[in-house]
Amino acid sequence: MTVVRSTLPEAAREITGEALQSTLVDLLGLSLIGKQAHWNIVGPRFRSIHLQLDEVVSTARSFSDTVAERAAALGLPPDGRPETIAAAYTLPGSKSGWLRDDEVVRLMVETLETAIGRLRERIGATEKADPVTQDLLIGITAELEKERWMFEAENWPRD
Repeated sequence: MTVVRSTLPEAAREITGEALQSTLVDLLGLSLIGKQAHWNIVGPRFRSIHLQLDEVVSTARSFSDTVAERAAALGLPPDGRPETIAAAYTLPGSKSGWLRDDEVVRLMVETLETAIGRLRERIGATEKADPVTQDLLIGITAELEKERWMFEAENWPRD
């Protein structure tokens, strides 16, 4: 049953739908990884990184809503159910328990870097299929690159 008809041809809709759904999974997962680290960080840089993690979580949640609404506007029902996210999430995650501040920084740099790499692939895939979605993915990538840079600067000089 189609509730919302897409303005895209079917082939473009499939490419775009895959890009949006996998981006939704990455963003929702990123927000959960950020919150897990936020609750469990310890160390001398606790406060600054604790607050920085909230910025990443807020960014990821905001963009996940935008991505899901873009999918819905194209007649593609977004799937953000916990079981879907758990089954499809493949970005790096944290260990359980307390996390030292330097571990959190490394985790966030690695997780953001992986997410950015995947977004860049989706940017290429959506170039012809749907430039509007491509533009959205470019904006998300720019913001996540900024977040990654800020975390990477936390561990300078490299440990």
